[in-house]
Amino acid sequence: MDEAVEPKGMWYTLQVLSNQENKVCDTIKLQLEREDALPVYDVFIPTGEVVDVKQGRRKVIARKMYPGYVFVRMDLYKEDGSINEEAWYFIKNTQGVISFMGGDHPLPLSEQELQSFPPPMGPEVNVVAVASKTWKVNDRVVITEGAFQGFEGTIAAVDDERQRLTIEVVIFDRKTPAELEFWQVEPADA
Repeated sequence: MDEAVEPKGMWYTLQVLSNQENKVCDTIKLQLEREDALPVYDVFIPTGEVVDVKQGRRKVIARKMYPGYVFVRMDLYKEDGSINEEAWYFIKNTQGVISFMGGDHPLPLSEQELQSFPPPMGPEVNVVAVASKTWKVNDRVVITEGAFQGFEGTIAAVDDERQRLTIEVVIFDRKTPAELEFWQVEPADA
């Protein structure tokens, strides 16, 4: 009988410096090629294909699903439940890594959480999002993700190249700017 071999380790989330995800991933992979004694097995940045339409041209680009985060499969804890300090410091001392999600006692991703990720972490899925909405200054929007989720605001600036918006949200009778990505907002119903 052929039994599926269960991959070693559990998936953990690393918070990394903005726009340093690829550098962190490459650094960890390079170090793993040099040292096989570490209980670190894989590193992954989930991406999805986004169809972007600019000036009538369709372009498919790979976009990070979780900017600022890298996922690593490793044995962080020893059999007695204590942290494997060699693996801990290997990851923590990688340039660009801020911390493990969960602080001093990170929890691995659950099976349910892993189902939302593409391989090698989760099931085979084809993620395609369409960024076809053209945003304009003064458009009214509702924020769907982030700290201001549920708030309505007005677009103050549009950065098509980075696909980011500056939204003015009124909090305590004051306009507060919030910088968000296109996918974090949707048009407000008129």
